[in-house]
Amino acid sequence: MTHNPTPWQILDALFPTLKLAAFYARQIQPHIASRPAKDGYDNMFGAALSDADLSIQTMVEVALLGSFPDIRFYGEEYEQTYNTKYFRAIDLGGKDDYLVTLDPIDGTRFYLDGHNNYQIILGILNWDEFEAVIALTPSQNSFYYALRGKGVYVGSLDGGLNDTEPLKLGAPKPKILLGNGMEFLRSPLSQQYDIIDIATSYSHETQIPNVNGMLNGEVSAAVIRGGKFIDGAALGFLAQEAGHIVTTHSGAALPPLHECSNYERPGLVMAATEEMHQAIVGAIATARK
Repeated sequence: MTHNPTPWQILDALFPTLKLAAFYARQIQPHIASRPAKDGYDNMFGAALSDADLSIQTMVEVALLGSFPDIRFYGEEYEQTYNTKYFRAIDLGGKDDYLVTLDPIDGTRFYLDGHNNYQIILGILNWDEFEAVIALTPSQNSFYYALRGKGVYVGSLDGGLNDTEPLKLGAPKPKILLGNGMEFLRSPLSQQYDIIDIATSYSHETQIPNVNGMLNGEVSAAVIRGGKFIDGAALGFLAQEAGHIVTTHSGAALPPLHECSNYERPGLVMAATEEMHQAIVGAIATARK
């Protein structure tokens, strides 16, 4: 039991539990039954809630409380789990007082429809920036992780954290993913790029890329309406560590985490090239005028 763990120690301690959670999610996906939708969400992706969300969060909470009982923790299902009251805090702390975050199933709608690009995302946040993020893709038997300033590493769930290789991406594709609420960019950007618009392109039968497509080369840019600490901002951190340009919609640098509210950074633009980034930022500015 470590009272002042480093980000690596946290990842290393939780990785066996995260692997078990990934195998669990993969095993029950064909049999999963959707639980009642969550209130307060305006799209089908946020409203979906499965048994896996709650079960995986409980697994991680138990591992955290057993290994680091004094740590801060905020999970997506914090209002519905039994363990929230046992953590010291659920909010962002001061410098080096890390907050661990969890999205137990990122892409719940993808998961419930049987697609294979859902993820389990865990972040370790300092007061200003992410210190580490790990994203496991159970049905693809893979995971990505990054420590602040050290790039992204990719590995198989058959191995360990040390059995990884630096992420290498090929030549960027002229393909942009538009998150929910960003469909107004489809028309101006489709003249130069292939566009995947989640709001209109999503299908229960045919899989489309998720934001994690930035890491496997399926898309070379993504635009999301808001960067929640548990998912969008965490994936933005991985994209940035992979060498991509990541900014706000205006093209400005991302604000420090402690300047954000409601566990969320503003909308994000992620792009593999300066050309794509400028095209997206310009299209947003024009649309806002």
